[in-house]
Amino acid sequence: MILKDGAACLRNLIHLFRPAASSLTSKLGACYFCTSHVASLQQPGKPSVFSDDEYADLDWDNLGFSIKPADYMYTMKCSKHENFKQGQLSRYANIELSPSAAVLNYGQGVYEGTKAYRTEDGRILLFRPDLNASRMKIGAERMCMPSPSVDQFVDAVKQIALANKRWVPPPGKGTLYIRPLLIGSGPVLGLGPAPEYTFLAYASPVGNYFKEGSAPLNLYIEEEFVRAAPGGAGGVKAISNYAPVLKALIRAKSRGFSDVLYLDSVNRKNVEEVSSCNIFVVKGNVISTPATNGTILEGITRRSVIEIARDYGYQVEERVIPVDELINADQVFCTGTAVVVAPVGSITYQNKRVEFKTGSRSVYQELYSTLVGIQTGVIEDKKGWTVEV
Repeated sequence: MILKDGAACLRNLIHLFRPAASSLTSKLGACYFCTSHVASLQQPGKPSVFSDDEYADLDWDNLGFSIKPADYMYTMKCSKHENFKQGQLSRYANIELSPSAAVLNYGQGVYEGTKAYRTEDGRILLFRPDLNASRMKIGAERMCMPSPSVDQFVDAVKQIALANKRWVPPPGKGTLYIRPLLIGSGPVLGLGPAPEYTFLAYASPVGNYFKEGSAPLNLYIEEEFVRAAPGGAGGVKAISNYAPVLKALIRAKSRGFSDVLYLDSVNRKNVEEVSSCNIFVVKGNVISTPATNGTILEGITRRSVIEIARDYGYQVEERVIPVDELINADQVFCTGTAVVVAPVGSITYQNKRVEFKTGSRSVYQELYSTLVGIQTGVIEDKKGWTVEV
């Protein structure tokens, strides 16, 4: 009898929330909520998409860059040789994978990183998500995986930002970092592509990537380990690119450095990139950055900063940069979705520390202010880079 009464109560709750779910479905586009989803979203004591809370209960002044899962994630699946179809939102939760999943056994996967920004007037903006989508498609092709279309990718990111709107920090306090993942989720034993693939996207509010905050970085040039080699997958955002840098990164941080700067794998004399971001060198009116030749990731922030710098009249060169030239630079800075535009205060190479100009009148500050101004709606977006959710 108790079970029957409980079931009746659940049916009444589902009936009660069905209009709200219907409204949300139209607002989120491709996402759909069946009655079982509505019931699962209404867990006692947990926030829901029906909550009127403007902000999640967080210390917005001390976010840092660590996982604080927002309420919802997005999932979409497809089989090999098929196309991805309509995905759906669900509560952020653990996922189930076969022990023989290709991503676990052979590292078949790529990921992206993008952000949602809250403007002073309360709007939520995305920054060039179509480029993330295009980069994922390139990476997926390299890793023999089907990928969502650009429209599917952008729609998923929009849905994540909207469903987790209360997790987007107040203006000036941080951003909502959105992590799309594409993995070979199907089981394999012999080396080969997975029979099934899963696209996921989740979100977490973040502050500064580096513990130094906005203070200048101190980089260490690594001579023993390399990040990527010609003919490898260094030019795409493969998940297998990142664990190999941990040994050098942990060692550098234990010595007091912010991050590691890697050299090319062939000659060990040309600058490539930092563990998780691109690098730029400033000398006079010339801004140089290593060319993306297959071993360096084509960063979206990198591309945007190049365009902004040229708008300001700087001569921007994408080319080979010998480490000796880096040491003689006036200024150095890094770019990336997570790090944004970060100044480099010093670089240590062969036990010699070289310092660079930083401060309010440096080139990086000019580029940072313009980029963040566009991303947050403070500066008019004349380039069509932002997408309102």
